[in-house]
Amino acid sequence: MSDDLNNRGAQDRQRVNINEEHEVRYWTGALNVTPEQLRKAVKEVGPMAEDVRKWLGK
Repeated sequence: MSDDLNNRGAQDRQRVNINEEHEVRYWTGALNVTPEQLRKAVKEVGPMAEDVRKWLGK
């Protein structure tokens, strides 16, 4: 996945990147959680979106 914000192509939605604000905005909206909840989930289970969803009960 590129960090070029002008490149709006398909992104890697298998991983949750909590180090990029635009990614945090995407995932908090997609999962309907707060940034703190998202960060805690990634800390607990790692960056794989499927694992984060399971941990959050989504």
